[in-house]
Amino acid sequence: QVQLVESGGDLVQPGGSLRLSCAASGSIFSIYTMGWYRRAPGKQRELVAVWTSGSTDYADSVKGRFTISRDNAKNTVYLQMNSLEPGDTAVYYCTARIQERQVGPSYIYWGQGTQVTVSS
Repeated sequence: QVQLVESGGDLVQPGGSLRLSCAASGSIFSIYTMGWYRRAPGKQRELVAVWTSGSTDYADSVKGRFTISRDNAKNTVYLQMNSLEPGDTAVYYCTARIQERQVGPSYIYWGQGTQVTVSS
């Protein structure tokens, strides 16, 4: 059973920084993608950043402010968020496509979410 556990969400003032972490644990043969989505109150879930086989992609709204990185040895993905704005307030969810066994399909997993609030 694979689990994704996020941490790092907090209340921060505008212009501040936070680093989110997401650790994958359990039966893992290979991780193909890891990324972050967010859902703000009253809005649809949106992709924030994704890491795929060494390449990264970002939502236009966070380019230049957020950085996604991965520690392969720890099966962990990070989201460094700088110059935070009130519009970044949301629940942030980690997601990953993981293959559990050498032979078999990969599946998409989700974390439980971590709250980021940007407010003065």
